[in-house]
Amino acid sequence: MADFRLGKSADAHHFRHRRSGLLSAGRLTDDGIRLRLRAEDIVAMADQTVREFTKKDETVAGDIRIGAAEGEAMRIPGRCMKQLKEKYPAIQYHLYAGDTEMLKEKLESGFLDFLMIAENPDLSRFHSIPMPLKDRWGLIIRNDDPLAQKETITKEDLMEIPLIISRQALHQDLRILFGDDAHRIHIAATYDLAHNASLLVQEGYGALLAFDHLADLGPSTGLTFRSISPALYTSMHLIYRKYQIFSPQAEIFLDAVSRLAEESS
Repeated sequence: MADFRLGKSADAHHFRHRRSGLLSAGRLTDDGIRLRLRAEDIVAMADQTVREFTKKDETVAGDIRIGAAEGEAMRIPGRCMKQLKEKYPAIQYHLYAGDTEMLKEKLESGFLDFLMIAENPDLSRFHSIPMPLKDRWGLIIRNDDPLAQKETITKEDLMEIPLIISRQALHQDLRILFGDDAHRIHIAATYDLAHNASLLVQEGYGALLAFDHLADLGPSTGLTFRSISPALYTSMHLIYRKYQIFSPQAEIFLDAVSRLAEESS
């Protein structure tokens, strides 16, 4: 029988060992963390496969896993979920947020069925359904911020203040937003979830560059949204792997999303 000892591979040391007296503690390296996450994905997919093949009737049931960037476009899958609920109550949906590249890995590994992205898809790797709803860029600021007195925010305004910007925008959208002036902006922090970033704004730490409707702007928050002028929008796409073999529930969901996206365009 093969002896698998994680961390003693000649090619990749997944554990760094630290010893003190009789105590020993292992700390995962980056490679080890990636291996553990991939193993968790494989176990989850295996569990789902077992559930799908052990159904005792013809009822469509099971899980659908969707990676999702934050944005208005998620209303389209949400409407489809509501429409399908009455006929297929045993379908359960799971939404995953995070770094887009990490979610793409989960999509390609088969852990995710679909992924909503706020960028142009790589059509050599994925099929894509363009979403009819677009997101408008703007600035979330405190009500007592001087910029709150303006109806819209200009690019020049953004050059003068500390910005909190999404990690994805940091790598992909800065050139679109600022052109050749991207190097001039002051990035105070980056974020994955807009709600957490909005709390920093409430505490007076910078201004949040984000889509409209992402953060709570109720009276108790003391926050407001000002759109960027000239107006700038981002489109989203629901993508899935080429040559993907869908579960019955995922195929039903895909048909519903495709139909609704086309009808809403």
